Amino acid sequence: MDISITVFFALAALVVLFAIGIYNNLVRQRNQFKNAFAQIDVQLKRRYDLIPNLVETAKAYMKHEREALEAVIAARNQAAASERQAAAAPGNAQAMASLAGAENALNGALGRLFALAEAYPDLKANQTMMQLSEEITSTENRVAFARQAYNDAVTSYNTSRELFPASIISGSFGFAPAFVLEIETSERQAPRVSFS
Repeated sequence: MDISITVFFALAALVVLFAIGIYNNLVRQRNQFKNAFAQIDVQLKRRYDLIPNLVETAKAYMKHEREALEAVIAARNQAAASERQAAAAPGNAQAMASLAGAENALNGALGRLFALAEAYPDLKANQTMMQLSEEITSTENRVAFARQAYNDAVTSYNTSRELFPASIISGSFGFAPAFVLEIETSERQAPRVSFS
């Protein structure tokens, strides 16, 4: 009888240690996708900081294009607000959808601004405008890489929380699914900038 109790407690201890390992892995992966979103957050804030400078530079040349300039600023402000909501809840489906929609709108407004800028040779040749455009394009690339890393971390986390027996632990301890940040296929390219 003594041996069976010892075996029972040994097995119980192994099960507890196994459950602790699963729990810790889920926590680690949840923190990884939150950290990956923080990288997107940094790049988006950089982008949002560059846009007002770009618009101010363009204003001097594009006096008759006030509507396009205002559309860029409005889209930037909406995207920044959506980004703050997403940063508060990385992985939340509604926050990710709102951020993706706002980013699509901002990309469209920037694309229209750059298309209009083509009609202003002095603006195209302006050194500040060229530098800001290059920085925005570079930032777009960084956002794309950070978004991919985030989506990979979310996928890994979701896979871990859905596999058995981790699904029991994740359900019991409230490890909610995380959602990727998707941009529509037609909007995935960074705005094209050409001032040459």
